[in-house]
Amino acid sequence: MSNSLLSLAGWTFLPNLVTGWVQSLYYGITIRAGDPKPQPGSPKYTTHRRRIHILVVSVYLLYTIYEADWELRRASDFYQDLGVPHSATDRDIKSRFRRLAALHHPDKVAPGTPDNQEYFVHLKLAQDTLLNPTKRFAYERFGPSMIDWQRCASVRDYMMQGLQSVLPYYVVAAVFMYLLGLLGYLEWGKFWRWLTLLCLCTFELHTISRPYFPTVVSNVINPLLATFTSHPPYLPFQLISLARKMSITLYIAFSQIGPLLQPPSATPANATPEAALQSQLQRLETTTRAADVEATRLMSMEMSPFAGDPNALKDVKGKVKQWLVQNTIRNDPEVRDTLGNQLKKRRVDAPAGARGNR
Repeated sequence: MSNSLLSLAGWTFLPNLVTGWVQSLYYGITIRAGDPKPQPGSPKYTTHRRRIHILVVSVYLLYTIYEADWELRRASDFYQDLGVPHSATDRDIKSRFRRLAALHHPDKVAPGTPDNQEYFVHLKLAQDTLLNPTKRFAYERFGPSMIDWQRCASVRDYMMQGLQSVLPYYVVAAVFMYLLGLLGYLEWGKFWRWLTLLCLCTFELHTISRPYFPTVVSNVINPLLATFTSHPPYLPFQLISLARKMSITLYIAFSQIGPLLQPPSATPANATPEAALQSQLQRLETTTRAADVEATRLMSMEMSPFAGDPNALKDVKGKVKQWLVQNTIRNDPEVRDTLGNQLKKRRVDAPAGARGNR
């Protein structure tokens, strides 16, 4: 439970940080040195950030599911340890244990090998648990934790003890989500998040209270795994553990990916004309600042060969000034018209002798 809460809390804040790193790396690879990069706040930058954010969170969701499944396979279960199917009879279990005992019994191996002795004790525990119908029922639904429930003798006892361990998980999860909601987090998809928690709780209570495996496990998931993969079939407690992990990933999906999938809007639909004008002015100011920064950077790059040479800088500045006067100011239509009018006026106002001399 603590690992799940830490995972949810961490990935409530980390994706923005990871997205920034990935976006910087992406620009460093795809944009050549000297070329302008999209500035923060620009439409292109925002689009890239949204796509990278979705990719980062999606990869984490897939990794979380894979990690949960890998941990289940690494932990194994009594059926896999003995090498018998879930439908094995008492005779099958005893026969298989005798074969394994002939290989791993402490009297059959070299003395002083504690690992082998522990493994034999584990196999003996697996046999004793699966041969006892009550313990077998509890193990399939609650996992290895039921071994430590000393005062349980009947199915009812195991059910009551199991409920005492299951219900606090959902109480803590509900309180945690409620507190995050009060703090302003996990706002998007709040309804679906609570619905997911309710469905998960209902599924777990149904799974642990029935004398048979869930239909989706026995008729769909396990047959598909046995037919197309080498993945071992799931027991109810393993499926519950995996479902809990997947619920955490759904919480992250609701809070991280959901808002990014909505089409961006320039201004709210109910915004006043003053608010819309203010928003446009802010975007214009951001664009102007970005253009100013880019122009300054380009000017610094152009002037870098003359750095440290005052005479060269003075000569360059003079030529730039002359170029601006010749090609920018004098070529302006209004300036040319004004100069033309002044020249005409001088010709008209000139003295008669001057005109005759010309």
